[in-house]
Amino acid sequence: MLKLTDRLNTIASEIKMGETVADIGTDHGFLPIFLWERGICKKVIMTDISEGSLQKARDNCNVMYPGESFDLRLGSGIEVIGSGEVDDIVMAGMGGILMTEILGADLPKAKSFKKLILQPRSNIGFLRHWLYNHGFSVQKEQLVREGKFICEVITVIPKEVAVTRTLGPDRIEYEYPHNLIDFAGPLTKEYLSNKLKIEQNILSSMEESKKDMGKEIRSRKYRIYYLERLIDSL
Repeated sequence: MLKLTDRLNTIASEIKMGETVADIGTDHGFLPIFLWERGICKKVIMTDISEGSLQKARDNCNVMYPGESFDLRLGSGIEVIGSGEVDDIVMAGMGGILMTEILGADLPKAKSFKKLILQPRSNIGFLRHWLYNHGFSVQKEQLVREGKFICEVITVIPKEVAVTRTLGPDRIEYEYPHNLIDFAGPLTKEYLSNKLKIEQNILSSMEESKKDMGKEIRSRKYRIYYLERLIDSL
């Protein structure tokens, strides 16, 4: 049977027995194949905008389960999925801005699914800001190691929540929300400490610069203070 990486296992753990799932940007198709072969999901849909990537998933299906019929669809984002066709949507390994574009292209359809499991490679603060301001609620935050990186996995549902509309998407409160403390795990302190070191190094470079960076320095100091308070609350 197929064995997943820790990152994909973390995503798989958010999908419950009997749910249906569409993996957007499936690439090799490992996650949906894993869910299907273990009987967690009787219905899995694999989609990709790249014919080459979708062919990799098709080849894996044929090699591992010859004679079985799998649902593979070529297309962009959720446009090849019907409204409410599956319970869960998975988007993993793509940028957070791209995720917002995929979901925002058809917001009513995006809200027709029961749950979204998202693992952005970048711009997670921008993604959280967009989700909160477009009628989604973050239900769970998880951190998982993949090589030298610590990845974020967030599970969201379509549900309006109160947000501070004056805070922009670049605010640190969206990059490292207090939810990380609420769902703290074995990697949380390391993750936040690494981010703090990055901020401190940037501040040092700013202070050594001959340019007038007063405003930027004050902003960076606030980011450091914010991260220090988060770490202290663990």
